[in-house]
Amino acid sequence: MNRRDTLLALLAYGAGSFPSFAQQPAKVWRIGMLETIAMNSNGDNLGAFKQSLRDLGYVEGRNYAIEYRSADGSNDRFPELAAELVRLKVDLIMTRGTPATQACQTATKTIPVVTTASAAPLLFAASLARPGGNITGLTALNTELAGKRVELLKEVVPGLARVASLRNVGNAGSTSAWNEIAKAARSVGIQTLDLDVRKRDDLAPAFDAAVRQRVQALVVSQDSLIQANGKLVVDLAARHRLAAIFQSREYVVNGGLISYGVNYPDQYRRAASYVDSIFKGAKPGDLPMEQPTRFDLMINMKTAKALGITIPQTVLLRADEVIQ
Repeated sequence: MNRRDTLLALLAYGAGSFPSFAQQPAKVWRIGMLETIAMNSNGDNLGAFKQSLRDLGYVEGRNYAIEYRSADGSNDRFPELAAELVRLKVDLIMTRGTPATQACQTATKTIPVVTTASAAPLLFAASLARPGGNITGLTALNTELAGKRVELLKEVVPGLARVASLRNVGNAGSTSAWNEIAKAARSVGIQTLDLDVRKRDDLAPAFDAAVRQRVQALVVSQDSLIQANGKLVVDLAARHRLAAIFQSREYVVNGGLISYGVNYPDQYRRAASYVDSIFKGAKPGDLPMEQPTRFDLMINMKTAKALGITIPQTVLLRADEVIQ
């Protein structure tokens, strides 16, 4: 065998004996999701997130896996769930809402956190342009939209004189929204009532109190308690004949009168880009927190009819979706 044949033989042997780098299994990224509601109730948002990841080249079960944890309507559970995700050593945590993000802020200073929607991002970010630390993501603008919801109720409910805010006062993100509701109501001569709900058993008494106080309409917050008990809230509003405005469309699909707020599936779609950037080496603190770009107005005409409300044509023309 000449020198050339010997070299070729050795190369062939080496290729068969040693694994190439290309043959090494790809990293499977572990994404922790700290959510307000159960996975089977979060299909639209999860679907948008996973589709966006797929568009970016990620396939669930092949190069990423999700560890899903839900507080199931109890903000008190977020700290223990955040700590559990940290113990699992996930590569990144996605959150929804201010309480979940605050729990992660306490649980870890190193694991990147991406919030899909927070009403009070400056509680854990130095600034929107440069958050610093390990937390970034998207805001919800719930505070900025609170006054607009009061204005919509005034357009829809004839002679509206008294409106209540249904919220969890323990949720730090709800305080600024309540201030905006009260401010907007005062500017048009509407009285306000603040209804605090911390657990499921608080909901029915809150509606009873609203009726006793002659409330005609409700501005309903997006707290995890209300998300987890959305159908009950919708049913209580119908039973007490109260016009209610919500922050996302699923309530109106379930019989709520009207919703106005950010498009949450779009928020989850955009959050996938943050995840991709971080997995590719970007630091969360260097990624600006972005504001929503899509807002939806949705109306349930069947509910309006049941409440004896005629939706003005000016409002209908602005609606993104109308359920007949």
